[in-house]
Amino acid sequence: MEFKRFGNKVVMRIDRGEEVVETIKEFCTDQKITLGSISGLGAADRIKVGAFNVEEKKYHSIEFSGSDYEITNLTGNISTMDGETYLHLHITLSDHDMRAFGGHLNEAVISGTCELVIDVVDGVVDRKFNDEVGLNLYKF
Repeated sequence: MEFKRFGNKVVMRIDRGEEVVETIKEFCTDQKITLGSISGLGAADRIKVGAFNVEEKKYHSIEFSGSDYEITNLTGNISTMDGETYLHLHITLSDHDMRAFGGHLNEAVISGTCELVIDVVDGVVDRKFNDEVGLNLYKF
């Protein structure tokens, strides 16, 4: 991973073989980024994507592997929970037949490159688990 910072914007490249979620999380922790948004694109060959079932209050995940998938959109936000970096990321992928798949990003291993822009917000917004919804929601 390499990056360059321009004020409150970070331009980042995640390289082949690196895992996206862990790389971003470690970067934000190291750089003391506690709030912001993320957008990106790239290519990955092992991706785990989830969808939240509201009635069950549970994520169901699917793994995509064995082929290169285009990351046509990676978007999300950075916050904190219990003093730790918390990422909420979604991804849209396409296969070689141009079919698109998407959902909550659990992990993605880069096969080519991943190019991201992080918009840093000066501040902190924490999260707290909400029993009614079953998710970690912003706590204001």
